[in-house]
Amino acid sequence: MNVSEFKIKEQICDIGRRLYAKGFAAANDGNITYRLNDKEILCTPTMVSKGFLKPDDICKVDYDGKQISGSRKRTSEVLLHLAVYKNRPDINAVVHCHPPYATAFAVAHEPIPKCVLPEVEVFLGEVPIAKYATPGDQRLPNTIIPYVKDCNTILLANHGTVSWGTTVELAYFNTEIIDAYCKILLIAKQLGRVNYFSEEHTQELMEFKKRIKIDDPRLHIKDCEVCGPSIFENGYGDFVPEPYAFLRQGQEPTSYTDDDASNRGCTTTCANPTPKAEVKVKDMEELVRIVTEKVMAALSESKA
Repeated sequence: MNVSEFKIKEQICDIGRRLYAKGFAAANDGNITYRLNDKEILCTPTMVSKGFLKPDDICKVDYDGKQISGSRKRTSEVLLHLAVYKNRPDINAVVHCHPPYATAFAVAHEPIPKCVLPEVEVFLGEVPIAKYATPGDQRLPNTIIPYVKDCNTILLANHGTVSWGTTVELAYFNTEIIDAYCKILLIAKQLGRVNYFSEEHTQELMEFKKRIKIDDPRLHIKDCEVCGPSIFENGYGDFVPEPYAFLRQGQEPTSYTDDDASNRGCTTTCANPTPKAEVKVKDMEELVRIVTEKVMAALSESKA
């Protein structure tokens, strides 16, 4: 083993400690990899806390995920990392973990709002959510492949995040940025509102990205409405989460439908079912109020 490889193992251990200290990888959660060359990838082991890694714990795998060295067994999620390396030859490091605020968005299937913070627009751009798949085999890696070429960070539905960069530290920084951003969004929401950039201000950030040579798929779309609908809505897959907590400007609130009481228990054989009543709610308190009123009305009817 040469000195540079040992140094990279030390860097992986350092990032593991940061993940653990930030609460991004509880217990034995999370995994980190680094591309050494076109045949070998360094990989964290399974069932070892990322906060207590030692260089000797780091193992090595090939591009099929087969372990080729190391005293500890490689992580079962290495296939997720390989999906990035095989589709992004410019990338050398991948970090997968469960940062709580970003993972909350992943659990809620809430798309990450854009046009809110300049640092996020510049360094992350738009962040997609990949549909859920059981970890441990090729099904999970397959969910991220459509997005990998157009971003550096992905939310994994009901799971966590995966981010990448040219170094282990940069891959970790993308994880830290997305979790800090999600935390800010949730706090702002508690304060009552989230204000968005204008299209003009966001276009200025896109021009800045071009000057410092950071790519963004929105730069390649003619007349792109950078603060409009997600670029990941078409051509990436059939999983397209709709915003609920963070609606885009001008977007209607989520609509809830409830069958009319007279149709409850009605099967598909009903000839002319009463149309569903649509109730638009702007927040959870309003929903609770509407549901409570319906419950009380139903109780009154039953007593009568």
